Amino acid sequence: MNCPFQFGRAITDEFFTDRHEESQRLLGNFQNGINTILISPRRWGKTSLVKKVASSVETNELKVIYIDVFPCREPDDFFQLFAETILRHALPKWQQRLQAIGEFLTQIAPRINVSPDPINEFSIGLDLNKDEKSPIEILNLPEQLATRLNCNFVICIDEFQQIGEFKDSLNFQKLLRTVWQHHTRTSYCLFGSQKHLMQHLFTDKSLPFYKFGDVMYLNKIATEEWVNFIVSRFQNTAKKIIPEQAQTICQTVENHSSYVQQLAWLVWSYTTTVVTSEIMENAIADLVAQNSPLFEELTSSLTAPQLRFLKAIIAGEEKLTTQFAIEKYKLNTSANVVAIKKALIKRDIIEVDNNRLIFTDPVLALWLAQK
Repeated sequence: MNCPFQFGRAITDEFFTDRHEESQRLLGNFQNGINTILISPRRWGKTSLVKKVASSVETNELKVIYIDVFPCREPDDFFQLFAETILRHALPKWQQRLQAIGEFLTQIAPRINVSPDPINEFSIGLDLNKDEKSPIEILNLPEQLATRLNCNFVICIDEFQQIGEFKDSLNFQKLLRTVWQHHTRTSYCLFGSQKHLMQHLFTDKSLPFYKFGDVMYLNKIATEEWVNFIVSRFQNTAKKIIPEQAQTICQTVENHSSYVQQLAWLVWSYTTTVVTSEIMENAIADLVAQNSPLFEELTSSLTAPQLRFLKAIIAGEEKLTTQFAIEKYKLNTSANVVAIKKALIKRDIIEVDNNRLIFTDPVLALWLAQK
């Protein structure tokens, strides 16, 4: 029997739930050439949303190209991946790609590999000149091809926050913005898994990508939507879970999209016919145990004050700079509290939500509470 829940990858088809308003808004942006920035914590479904909308909107007149820049560690990595992906998806034959390279990438000495392997049949290495002409040619490539093919492109770039880690990142951002803002046939959908870095790139008035496009903040999927989805998925496989149990799944992982699917899968896999309270308890324990090695590694590099700071959040402390909280959790000084908070936000362990500090990973909070 096929599992009715999916996690750990982009969710599609019947496994995708809700996001009706976000889907329509993103669809409109794609169709009208509006740049989009998607911001939310990791594993809330950004990639799934983008790919779902892309599959529904793509035509001969509007082509959507997806690029994951997570492996990129410097601008040259970005340029190479950008050029190779654009050429591969825009032009079906490698002869066409060679022609496009000769016509549009005149400042570059490419190293091209052609293989009979249908998956990896084309790769390009770029020898960039030291002046700015080569990068500008690469960044203009989708616009040039769109004009040639008489179509529009939407370039979806996942893990875009990586560019903030590049050496001389500010000048790199300026270059991207300077080129891309003049494109009329190409729009961009930029998103990533580290919320605080994405917010910094796109909401800081001093940075180049400020007001680059429509900033969309993804909220958590409502409990009611999740409950209906979970109950129906169980029913479709001749198993029964009552709405209250489905609600417990949501509450346990704070409606975190990936974890809702994972915990629902664990409950489903333990169930023969009807979900019991024992099954629920075992599934939750298993979820925490499965992630324990990851959390052990994560917390092993934290300092003792940082761990005590997290303990205070779990305990529900809201005013951690008060003398009472500082003494109770041995946080030394209010300045140290601010420094700890900043460090943990940078490491994507906590975030600020409605003026409250919360864990970006709700299962990490469960694990720490047990410890």
